[in-house]
Amino acid sequence: MAAIQDMNKSLAKANEMIRNAEDVKIYSHIDCDGISAGAILSSTLDRLEIDHEIDFITLDRIPELEKDHDLTIFSDLGSGQNLDNFNTSGSKILILDHHPPVRKIFSGGNGFLEINPNYYGIDGSYQVSGGGMCYLLAKTFDFYDLSWIGVLSAVGDMQNSLSGKLVGINEGILNDGINKGLVGSVNDLSIYGRQTRPLFVALSYFGDVKLPITNNRNEAMQFLKNLNIPLKNGRKQRTLYDLSREEKGRIFTELVRMMSREVPPRYVKYIPRLVAGDAYEFMEEEEYSPLRDASEFSTAINACSRHKNPEIALKVLKGDRGMALDDMEMLSKEHRQYLAQKMNWVQEEDRIKSMKNLQYFQGNEIKSEVIGTIAGMILSYGDWRKPMIGFTRINNEDDGLKVSLRCSRLLAFDGIHFGHIISKVAAKVGGSGGGHSVACGAYIPSEKQEQFLKLFDESLNGVL
Repeated sequence: MAAIQDMNKSLAKANEMIRNAEDVKIYSHIDCDGISAGAILSSTLDRLEIDHEIDFITLDRIPELEKDHDLTIFSDLGSGQNLDNFNTSGSKILILDHHPPVRKIFSGGNGFLEINPNYYGIDGSYQVSGGGMCYLLAKTFDFYDLSWIGVLSAVGDMQNSLSGKLVGINEGILNDGINKGLVGSVNDLSIYGRQTRPLFVALSYFGDVKLPITNNRNEAMQFLKNLNIPLKNGRKQRTLYDLSREEKGRIFTELVRMMSREVPPRYVKYIPRLVAGDAYEFMEEEEYSPLRDASEFSTAINACSRHKNPEIALKVLKGDRGMALDDMEMLSKEHRQYLAQKMNWVQEEDRIKSMKNLQYFQGNEIKSEVIGTIAGMILSYGDWRKPMIGFTRINNEDDGLKVSLRCSRLLAFDGIHFGHIISKVAAKVGGSGGGHSVACGAYIPSEKQEQFLKLFDESLNGVL
C-alpha cells in the first residue's frame, strides 16, 4: 500500500504540472497501448481546455524530437530511453511509462517527473500498462469514464496473457470501468473473435497446440456437430458470444481432453489456463461489432498502427463512430488480407526452418511492423514445442534486421521468459531486444543473423 501512496504523490505532482501548462506536446508509442495512452491524455487535456499536440512515434525517433513546448509528456515510452537532450531544454518533462526504467527515481525537481510502477515495486509487464498509467493521472481529475481505455490498453499489451485475467493496478482500473457500467468481465473460452467470427472459424484458429481442428474448418464444424452445438441461429452463423454457459462447458471439456493427449505430461496442468480466461467487453459498443470485445478492438487499433495510421485509431478512441470508424474497418480488412497473403507466402515457399530448440523463417518480403503477427500466426503450422522467430529488414537502407519471436503460452506457463532471453542474445551480437515472455523482439545487425540463431539455440539447451 505504501508503494501506491508514494506513486499517488507523484501523480498529484503530475496533476499540478498539467494544470499549470500553457501548451503540451504528447509523444506516445505507436502500438495499441501507446495509442490508448495518447487517447486518455488527449481526452484529459481536451476537457481541461489545454492546447496540445500529439505524435505517435517509434522508439528510434526519440533523439531527434523537438522540445519547444511548455510541457512535454512521454507516454508508454521514455523510461527506457536516454532523454538527456530534453533535460537541458526549457520544456518541463513528464514521463508516464511502465517499461523497465534506465534512470534512478528522483522527485520531479527541475521540472522533470518520471512516474513508473517499477520504481514502487509494481511489475509493469502485467500489473499496469502505459495506458493504465495515463488513466491513473486522468483519475486525479475525476475522469473515471476513461477507465475503459485503460482496460483496452492492458489487453492490447497482453498484460492478461499469463494469468488469463487483469491483475494488480489493472484490476482496479477494470473495477472503475465496471462501476461506471462501461466494461463487462466474463470468464469465457480463450478463443479470439468472440463477437465477429463464426464459431467454427474461431475454433480453427485455436492454435497454441496443434489439434485436428487447427487451420481446418471442416474438422472444426465436425467437432461442434459431435458436441451437439448448432452452427447457426436461424440463418445467422453463431459466434462464441451466442453460446450458453453449458455449451461453452462442453467445448472447454473437449478441448482440454484433446490437448492433454497432445502435450507431454509436465504441461497437462496448464491446459485449463490455455483454454479459458476472462474476456472484457465494452458495454456502450454495439453487440457483434469488432469494438465490443477488448481483444478484437485492440487488433483494430494495431491494424491502424501497423499501417502507419494511428490518428484514425485515436479518433475512434475519442468517440468518432463515423468516418474514422469506417476508415478503421477498411484498414483492418487490408491488414487481414496482407497477413493472409504473407502467411501463404511463408507456407508455400516452405520457409520455416527448424533447429534443435527453435524454428525460424526469413521474411524479407514482410513489413517490419507485422513480422511479429505473422510469426504468431505461423506458429500453428510449425512445432508448438519450439519458439517461432521471424526475421525481416527494418527498411531498404539496410539498417539491420528486425527479429520477432512468438511461442505457445504453455512454454511461458512453464516459466520460460523469452523477453529476457532475447535481450541477452541480441546484446551479444551488438543489438538490443526485450519484451514479454510469449511475444518479444530485437534489432540486430544484418550480418549477425546466423550468430544470433546459433547463440539463441544454444541458450535454450536444457530450458525447453
